[in-house]
Amino acid sequence: MDILPAIDLRDGGVVRLTQGDYSRTTRYGLDPLEVACGFEEAGARFLHVVDLDGALDGTLANFDVVRRIAEGTSLVVEVGGGIRDLARIESYLDAGVGRVILGTAAVKDPVFLDAALARFGAEAVVVGVDLRDGRVSVSGWTEDSGLDGMGFCRSLVARGATRVVCTDIACDGMLAGTNRALYARLAAIPGLSVIASGGVTDESDIAALRDAGVEGAIVGKALYEGRIDLAHAIAVASGGAEGEPV
Repeated sequence: MDILPAIDLRDGGVVRLTQGDYSRTTRYGLDPLEVACGFEEAGARFLHVVDLDGALDGTLANFDVVRRIAEGTSLVVEVGGGIRDLARIESYLDAGVGRVILGTAAVKDPVFLDAALARFGAEAVVVGVDLRDGRVSVSGWTEDSGLDGMGFCRSLVARGATRVVCTDIACDGMLAGTNRALYARLAAIPGLSVIASGGVTDESDIAALRDAGVEGAIVGKALYEGRIDLAHAIAVASGGAEGEPV
């Protein structure tokens, strides 16, 4: 299993939100490229980036920051937040990003999702599925789409998508553990690779997700708050025993 350390960007800086609430923002005063380089030095191969400004208003305010990270590291960068047209996908991929994440646009505009998959391929286009009480939320987690999460994920496979980043909103940023049962069910969907996001708090969460067959786990606040050592987490995800010294 892969560990994807997370960088959330707002106004060019590194922040974390609690349950996606912009009014509950923690600013870390860190340079995003330096943070990414530190993750790479600890052994990370992937990086999960969310442009919170883009998610909020659709702008490209943090595009240059994302490009600096992609150019300044060898990490496979996946980025989401406000990606709503093919031109923006192409811009990110041309800037060195490895994957783009389509969230609300993939739910509300399946024709766009189909076009993105056809043009850029399922390796480059990932669908972000944000769940509250098992139902898909959109528009920055403010709107219930009415879609059942499991059913929606199965429909994505039928459309040609092969990977989802799934966030359990209730767990996100709470440092109270991840929804292990949810991710085990998602990982059992044939043809779907699952990256778990939200609430990964310690190495026991990582071991449980690994054993459930999840492809990757995004770790954010637990890293910034010192609850998880990244190098140790990567070792556990790769098959090392929980709690085993690095």
